Amino acid sequence: MQTNPRLNIRQVAWSNPVGADLRRAQQAELDARFGTPDHEPGSPPSDADCAVFLVAYDKGSGQPVGCGGLRLLDDRTAEIKRLYVIPYTRGSGVASSILAALEAEAFKQGITRIKAEAGSAQPDGRNFYENSGFEPVPNFGPYVGVDHSYCYAKSIHARSAAHTAMA
Repeated sequence: MQTNPRLNIRQVAWSNPVGADLRRAQQAELDARFGTPDHEPGSPPSDADCAVFLVAYDKGSGQPVGCGGLRLLDDRTAEIKRLYVIPYTRGSGVASSILAALEAEAFKQGITRIKAEAGSAQPDGRNFYENSGFEPVPNFGPYVGVDHSYCYAKSIHARSAAHTAMA
């Protein structure tokens, strides 16, 4: 689902080199924000557990500007992983467009609930999820008992996926 006329959002394999570069950039930024590379509880996402991974490209320049994926938690629930937008494009709707595409894909795959986590050093991420219709929930999975984690969830159905796409 294309939600932003300035973007081309493509589904790619987890191993895609552009996606891998964007994930490395995200992790480097988080390492700097948290002051340590040890800021992610649990195992990192992988090709084996990601239902979908998307890369957004600027149509004008062809440059990759962001990415995001869905990690399956069970048959009906997925967690947003590696949602990242390169710094110079932040605030331009790239993250919202990637989220809308992820929600549409979740709906197509029969996923009815998506979860997300943002840490204490990610106030922008927490605001993004709250402004995108996610509700705070108790920490789940590897985030249980982690003081610097803030967890969110959102139900996905045809109306919610369409609403996000129009936001």
